[in-house]
Amino acid sequence: MDVTFNEDACRIRTGYAPQNLGLLRRIALNALNREQSLKRSNRQKSNRAAMDNNYMLTILAACFFQHNDVSQSACQ
Repeated sequence: MDVTFNEDACRIRTGYAPQNLGLLRRIALNALNREQSLKRSNRQKSNRAAMDNNYMLTILAACFFQHNDVSQSACQ
């Protein structure tokens, strides 16, 4: 996760904030891995999603809707 989100440089170290941000990073990484329309690294996908709202919606849709089994959510 450090490669994709530069986690070691994060200065948040008190309370439950590190655990909460770690959980959000894992959810985001899972969503980036589920999206298969763009064959790029997770860092490149993350940067593109930050600049392109339509691509961000594509990632979120890939997280919640699978092609094989629509009844099971992929990002849990």
